Amino acid sequence: MAIVKQKIRIGELLVQNQAITEQQLLTGLDKQKELGQRLGRVLIDLGYVDEEKFLSFLSQQLQIPFIDLRRYDFDVTLIQLLPETYARRYRAIVLADQGAQLLVGMSDPMDIFAFDEIERILQQPIQQAVVRESELLNTLDLVYRRTEEIASFAEELDEELTEGQFDLEALSLNADESDAPVVKLLQSIFEDAVQVRASDIHIEPDENVLRIRQRVDGVLQEQVMKERRIAPALVLRLKLLSGLDISEKRLPQDGRFSLKVKGHKIDVRLSTMPITNGESVVMRLLDQTEGATSLDKVGMPAEMLKIFRKLIHMPHGLILVTGPTGSGKTTTLYGALQELNEIGKKIITVEDPVEYRLHRINQVQINPKIDLSFARVLRAALRQDPDILLVGEIRDTETAEIALRAAMTGHLVLSTLHTNDAVSSAMRLIDMGAEGFLVATSLRAVVAQRLVRRLCDNCFVEHQPDTKDLAWIKGILGEQAEDIQLKQASGCHRCNNTGYRGRIGVFELLIISDALADALRRADSMDFVKIAKAAPGYQPLVVSALKFAAQGITSLDEVLRVAEQIDESLDFMDVA
Repeated sequence: MAIVKQKIRIGELLVQNQAITEQQLLTGLDKQKELGQRLGRVLIDLGYVDEEKFLSFLSQQLQIPFIDLRRYDFDVTLIQLLPETYARRYRAIVLADQGAQLLVGMSDPMDIFAFDEIERILQQPIQQAVVRESELLNTLDLVYRRTEEIASFAEELDEELTEGQFDLEALSLNADESDAPVVKLLQSIFEDAVQVRASDIHIEPDENVLRIRQRVDGVLQEQVMKERRIAPALVLRLKLLSGLDISEKRLPQDGRFSLKVKGHKIDVRLSTMPITNGESVVMRLLDQTEGATSLDKVGMPAEMLKIFRKLIHMPHGLILVTGPTGSGKTTTLYGALQELNEIGKKIITVEDPVEYRLHRINQVQINPKIDLSFARVLRAALRQDPDILLVGEIRDTETAEIALRAAMTGHLVLSTLHTNDAVSSAMRLIDMGAEGFLVATSLRAVVAQRLVRRLCDNCFVEHQPDTKDLAWIKGILGEQAEDIQLKQASGCHRCNNTGYRGRIGVFELLIISDALADALRRADSMDFVKIAKAAPGYQPLVVSALKFAAQGITSLDEVLRVAEQIDESLDFMDVA
């Protein structure tokens, strides 16, 4: 305690130790008065001192440890001793029980008021440690999950909806009451989903329980609650938010709404479906705060990205991005649109649904209920003098032929197909009924992609593949497999014990050469596949995934999962 109570002028000490100049200190003090921030944070933001050097310096001066939270093994029970509200207010986290005192990490250990308040709340003496503020805030998001809060609000709502007291009309009339248990429960569910970066929320009533599941990095995580009777109240509230018919429970319905959660603007696409035990609700969460991902961040290898950029800047032709649902096709296309979005170009998109709003781009949402189909909108779009067209998905012969003719007559057309790989995509257009000469003349390139989970950089461990796996890797990579060093998932607090955190795209690119175009013109699928496999520079999806595994970005398990999704993946390697 004596250490923290000392009056330390950190700015003067930094000058004395030649970490900053006198002038930089004066500039920092002026900026501090203007912004009202701590001097250390101001000096770091101004670039006068490196954050790690500053914190190490602070650690030495205060004679307290500097702890890297990324590698720290947390005890969740200890963390919960300090309520989340105070942890965020004072930028602090309980790290260890040292017997006579608790070790508490703080981003500003010189905050005497915070020190005294934390001791009062914990009712124990504390020993300070200094931690990076950014790491601290990330850690707080990870460890203070909303699972207990969700369970508590669910119980509160269940008590309110006792047998015989569930009043549908009353609940809908009081929809604006922000303190209603159903509102607080939904708020906690959304906050928890944003904290763990969930892409979807599933609300599924079972016979005796209610399941709330979140899809994180492509995998569902589940919380089961015994309060089965609260499901109708949750569904009702969500229908009201989405503007759906609250009395219709026999038919599926689709809607959308937006909300702000923890500073993030979230666009929610909602789908309801009648099931045996009530109504299932699935919500797709789209974070609009940062907008669409740029091409540089999707994971495409540098050489492939360079070629892809040349392709999307061609004046005309069709470029396809293929893969199953949830493989990141839309993300790649939006990244391309962001690069193409210039004052001198007219861009029209035909989508189902419109996921991200892009400035200067005319985006059209199709609506089958009023016969506003892809083909109909595409025909109308061609009369709007476009330079570039994006077709959300080619689903039928009519849409395929219109897109191909548009590409042949001076328009750049971007679209998607649901196929396994790049090689099968071109022939799929012909199988759909498009003329071979149209496909051969218009198609420029096909990109196939998948998403693989990134290994958590906090807990991955070395992995030695068994004989069978090693033989499989050597069969694909050849001599490159000799010195391969693999990592595998382990699990820690940062990744919710999954071993993975985030995803990255795996790609293959097939450019339509003259030989491939000739095979398409003849609709000769066997010849097309043979030429495609032998094309110089062609790298199948499995090879791309294995290269990420060799770099320690993903695991062999993820590579095998990709390989299982692709038919005859090993045969592709034999030809190459």
